[in-house]
Amino acid sequence: MNKKLGNLFKGDRVIWMVLLFLCLISVVEVFSASSTLTYKSQDYLGPIIGHTWKILVGVGVAILILNVPCRFFKLATPGLLLISVIMLLWVLFFGEKTNDAGRWISLLGLKFQPSEIAKGTMVLVTAQILSAMQREEGADKRAFKYILIIVLPFCLLIGLENLSTAALIMAVIFLMMFIGRVPLIQLGKFVGAGVILLILFIGSIYLLGSFDNSEGVETQTETLVNNEVKKDTKKKTTFLHRFSTWKGRIDKHLNKKAVAPEDYDLDKDAQVAHANIAIVGSNIIGKGPGKSVERDFLPQAFSDFIYVIIIEELGIIGAAFVAFLYIVLLYRAARIASRCENNFPAFLVMGLGLMLVIQATFNMMVAVGIAPVTGQPLPLISRGGTSTIINCAYIGAMLSVSRSAKKRGQNMPINEI
Repeated sequence: MNKKLGNLFKGDRVIWMVLLFLCLISVVEVFSASSTLTYKSQDYLGPIIGHTWKILVGVGVAILILNVPCRFFKLATPGLLLISVIMLLWVLFFGEKTNDAGRWISLLGLKFQPSEIAKGTMVLVTAQILSAMQREEGADKRAFKYILIIVLPFCLLIGLENLSTAALIMAVIFLMMFIGRVPLIQLGKFVGAGVILLILFIGSIYLLGSFDNSEGVETQTETLVNNEVKKDTKKKTTFLHRFSTWKGRIDKHLNKKAVAPEDYDLDKDAQVAHANIAIVGSNIIGKGPGKSVERDFLPQAFSDFIYVIIIEELGIIGAAFVAFLYIVLLYRAARIASRCENNFPAFLVMGLGLMLVIQATFNMMVAVGIAPVTGQPLPLISRGGTSTIINCAYIGAMLSVSRSAKKRGQNMPINEI
């Protein structure tokens, strides 16, 4: 029996353990945090059954991908690039809008964000360029140019509706270039240009975000009522409405002025207010699984703010354990990379590990009030549709690399070390 399980769950065992713990925490906490969904749908088990099913499908996808030899990922790069471009253009002009952002595509009954696929594609492309242009003294200077030529247009397409994901991709690609020994002078110029563009961008946010966006094209948001999706139509200005959203989030985050309890607007600042209440209400040790109070009031408690529910129910120790799991995931990615005989799998596993961990860090920083609201879910824990499956696919790719990774000069598989 153990041999059969070993043949099924191949690859790095520590990564499998991290995935197992994250999935178990996800099932428990999403079940607790989905109270608003169960109330709206009048189905007590429906939301969690659907989420658990997606996790199981995701694990199945991970098992399938870990059996794909790493060299075949290179062959998939052109196809993934083409698919990503088509889907990003489609979502830009015809995408469904949820929570004031047009990020979604519905295809064959599945609803997903093309940016989730584009993230992994950018990591794959960067790993391929860095590996192909490695020299004894470091990466060829042209690698920097080739990477930006491909990555920047994708980030621009994504950033029009999903700025935080575009920033996440750029952060991961920058770190991959640093690990890939791209000349420091090029990276320094990149950082300098980035700072200048950031200043100009924030200025444009405060300039364009001050316009009244109450008039414009119609957008749709969805709510779940009696197990049926109901669409609410709102007026929003195409593209410019995101400037107002970004401006509001920055203002709320920077405004540290104390407000008297009787003057606080819980409707206007519901996310931040109820997140803070949940954290304070945890009393360090937590209220226990399933005993959250703020889940009934906190918007997106089962998704963007799931970490707040974890703090409220499991306390500081539970929250620290979740953060520790992501640290272990990144550590294992680095260890696998150090044992790769070729550059491509090493860069690929590091890029995927960085992508998952940085996204988790963004989410946790937002939850505790360190960063402005970004809308980034907690990977492998937040309730999601295809994002859960796609993240499991990334884990599968990391496991595939771990299967073939060997210590330089030795023939010992990494999962036996």
